[in-house]
Amino acid sequence: MSLSKICLNNCYRLTLVTLAVTLAGCSLNPFSKDDAPRANVPVASSSQSSGSATSLEPSQNSMAAKPAYNAPALTRIEGPVPLAEGHPNEYVVKVGDTLWDIAATFLKDPWFWPEIWYVNPDIQNPHLIYPGDVIGLVYIDGQPRITNVRGSAYRLSPQARVTPLSQSVNSIPYEAVAAFLSSGVILEKDQADALPYLLETRGEHLVAAAGNEIYVRGIKDAMPGTRFNVVHIGDALRDPDDNRLIGYQGLLVGDGTLRRGGDPATVALTDTVREALKGDRLLPESVDLPLNFFPRSPDTLVDGRIISVVGGVTQIGQYQVIVINRGANDGLSVGDVLSVFQSGEVVKDRIKGGSVRLPDEDAGTVMIFKVYDRISYGLVMEATQTIHVLDAVRNPIR
Repeated sequence: MSLSKICLNNCYRLTLVTLAVTLAGCSLNPFSKDDAPRANVPVASSSQSSGSATSLEPSQNSMAAKPAYNAPALTRIEGPVPLAEGHPNEYVVKVGDTLWDIAATFLKDPWFWPEIWYVNPDIQNPHLIYPGDVIGLVYIDGQPRITNVRGSAYRLSPQARVTPLSQSVNSIPYEAVAAFLSSGVILEKDQADALPYLLETRGEHLVAAAGNEIYVRGIKDAMPGTRFNVVHIGDALRDPDDNRLIGYQGLLVGDGTLRRGGDPATVALTDTVREALKGDRLLPESVDLPLNFFPRSPDTLVDGRIISVVGGVTQIGQYQVIVINRGANDGLSVGDVLSVFQSGEVVKDRIKGGSVRLPDEDAGTVMIFKVYDRISYGLVMEATQTIHVLDAVRNPIR
């Protein structure tokens, strides 16, 4: 398959997911309950899970795990929230801005945004930010607050009634998480076991590719025409803290369309980037990615590690997607911000003898954008040093 065709197919998939996010409307709006206190142990809702209901969906009875490191107690910041050096009094939102960009314009630490956001009741859709809006720093009762000072002409135009959410500012750059769709996924063990699987190839084919039909078991309640991604189950992923099997690398094979339901069902492969083999799993093509949410510090202590990076690179930089070994069971939810720490080296003490482990060093910042029970996807927002697999992720330094 030509590179241009692969790019076109990926763009088509991204358009579908963007449409799904748009149709979700205010259900993904982080501002709608900005006055309500967060639970002590956040639990991701169904809108933050994968397209199909599986055992991966966060448990409603999840309890936060105790961290393995001696972290300070979590407290609300006292006094004014630290502002960015040289911050403006007003900022005009531009096309391509993200909520993180805007927060970093005003604040030293962008994850304090929810602490000082002030909803302007005079602005139509005050919870959403659009290009052309004027965001201002004001003082209320002596405390700095950020608010929408003036709405853009677009916000008030008739066209806004047609596609307002598709034009509002996202929390993170969508193109940065596109790799989540096209470069493979991480499947938790329970999810992988529950997914439909390729039973046999129709005709005299040992393997299948675009243009072939395959027989699949496990497809339920799907109508003909439903599209699926075919995923090959790759290497096992184990939790580096206790060697527990938590999932598998999922390698994208291609996609197909359900021709006939039943058990087995018939799926026609339309596009493939590698050969489809018996035992490969099928995922619904639509993936729910909430892109409108607040950056914030977790309400619980989190101590985890990076276990994988989407794309298979060894050194991780800004806007790359990572997977960590902590999820809803550990109190994480979409929008939580974590600091990354490089693991300290073990060096020899030439004076007193023996070995000494150097302290872990702050290496960057990650925002969580998709949460399952035991793992989460995060986007590297800042990388002050090179980040590696197995580096630690913890509550941001305050």
